[in-house]
Amino acid sequence: MATGQLFSRTTQALFYNYKQLPIQRMLDFDFLCGRETPSVAGIINPGAEGFQKLFFGQEEIAIPVHSTVEAACAAHPTADVFINFASYRSAAASSNLALKQPTIRVVAIIAEGVPESDTKELIAYARSNNKVVIGPATVGGIQAGAFKIGDTAGTIDNIIQSKLYRPGSVGFVSKSGGMSNELYNTIARVTDGIYEGIAIGGDVFPGSTLSDHVLRFNNIPQVKMIVVLGELGGRDEYSLVEALKAGKISKPVCAWVSGTCARLFKSEVQFGHAGAKSGGEMESAQAKNQALQDAGAIVPTSYEAFEVSIKETFEKLAEEGKISPIKEIKPPQIPEDLNTAIKSGKVRAPTHIISTISDDRGEEPCYAGVPMSTIIEKGLGIGDVISLLWFKRSLPRYCTQFIEICVMLCADHGPCVSGAHNTIVTARAGKDLVSSLVSGLLTIGPRFGGAVDDAARYFKDAYDRKLSPYEFVESMKKKGIRVPGIGHRIKRGDNRDKRVELLQLFARTNFPSTKYMEYAVEVETYTLSKANNLVMNVDGAIGTLFLDLLAGSGMFTKQEIDEIVAIGYLNGLFVLARSIGLIGHTFDQKRLKQPLYRHPWEDVLYTK
Repeated sequence: MATGQLFSRTTQALFYNYKQLPIQRMLDFDFLCGRETPSVAGIINPGAEGFQKLFFGQEEIAIPVHSTVEAACAAHPTADVFINFASYRSAAASSNLALKQPTIRVVAIIAEGVPESDTKELIAYARSNNKVVIGPATVGGIQAGAFKIGDTAGTIDNIIQSKLYRPGSVGFVSKSGGMSNELYNTIARVTDGIYEGIAIGGDVFPGSTLSDHVLRFNNIPQVKMIVVLGELGGRDEYSLVEALKAGKISKPVCAWVSGTCARLFKSEVQFGHAGAKSGGEMESAQAKNQALQDAGAIVPTSYEAFEVSIKETFEKLAEEGKISPIKEIKPPQIPEDLNTAIKSGKVRAPTHIISTISDDRGEEPCYAGVPMSTIIEKGLGIGDVISLLWFKRSLPRYCTQFIEICVMLCADHGPCVSGAHNTIVTARAGKDLVSSLVSGLLTIGPRFGGAVDDAARYFKDAYDRKLSPYEFVESMKKKGIRVPGIGHRIKRGDNRDKRVELLQLFARTNFPSTKYMEYAVEVETYTLSKANNLVMNVDGAIGTLFLDLLAGSGMFTKQEIDEIVAIGYLNGLFVLARSIGLIGHTFDQKRLKQPLYRHPWEDVLYTK
């Protein structure tokens, strides 16, 4: 066990099992104390590596994350404190590993309920190797103005009120972390504050004892008096009694053992901590208080009088000239986190993204205001989901059925079209699913699958301007623009695209109006008179029928229809549908274990 000071303004720690709040509290304390370097040198998160962003004052810093204790200790040889936030199940193993690292001097175990046999092994190893264990079941410790462990001393407000941003003259040790926070505040009110404070933890077998730390305090020149807060249960306080009787402690000790009310109960009472249970008269708070008083400690008649005892002891030391007045300093202002300031109404912050189609903030996600459970309970399909997320409204069933038909009919068109070909070649090159899919999607454009929007745009303009099929086709010819949605490399007037026929049949059966489609059919009749391959293709059918869906449903304004066509909604439908087929081709090639594709020479015209 160490015989003097544990921490200083240059102490750095390794933090095991990342927890954002306690680490940030440590860094805020560093800034409050005017430290030049952060007290957290590195974070250990088993299985993870990289960096964690946190704040050091107003500056955002990146703290290294290591996957093992050994790697962290090797990377940060000057970090000699190990703060263990592992659960009680794994805290012993990780603490034992840390104690065996030559660079680690102090281990703080936060978890409560660590198996007692494991704790005893840790204690034995630490004592035989001159190392310190604080805990288990501890909040940690603090050296005022220098270093603190995790959540010790609570919030920044309590730290400032307790004047822990600068050193005082009192050494404090307690079993309870919660009561430590209370006593820090009490001591600051009646003395010049804490120099060092330790909560040894509330388990039955603490890694270090009350007397261990009191004896340390006795060797620290800056500590002028010592305050001890014990509790009923166990016999730890009696080691302090023996030290007092043996004259090993020369500084005044103010002590109180809580739990005197236990005698009011007829049966044995457990007070929170595992160790706070009286196992006999000697372990009662009354017996311990009496023994401490008999040994020379200053023990009040009640906890309420504890503050007075501390105050009187401090004032006596000051009168004797053993304590010099401390010059008060004003600590720097800790910048307030943006989220906290927003919640308190202190600041307004602009958002960076606007979303109107979905919301995941409640108990369940909502699509355009419709809860996910409603979508499932009503048996809605993919067409309904598209209507909510794309059009922000629930379209009639015939509309969503049409959307689903489009998705099914456009899902794939064989392995020879450009998109599928690219996907196949990419998959055979050993690339992953996303790369293969994107390779195929990138071919979608004016010449492949991307003519749906253009078909809708040009046919709508022509129909709305009341152009005859002749006027429309000839005007496009003069502009040097092919009519989108007309023409096919394989299909002919006497061999129509079955997909087009299915779409037209569904629309004529279910749509209230098919004016745009019928206009496209008239245009097709004219173009077929010029060439047998100038038939309506699937792009033209979907484009014009979507115009009929939007106009005939009565749910969209003219401006909304124009915007939908301009943005590219209809091409989006083809992209969505064709992704299904492209994914299928990727899986097909992977399943067949096809080798790298090389295009045959005989299919290439080599020319000068």
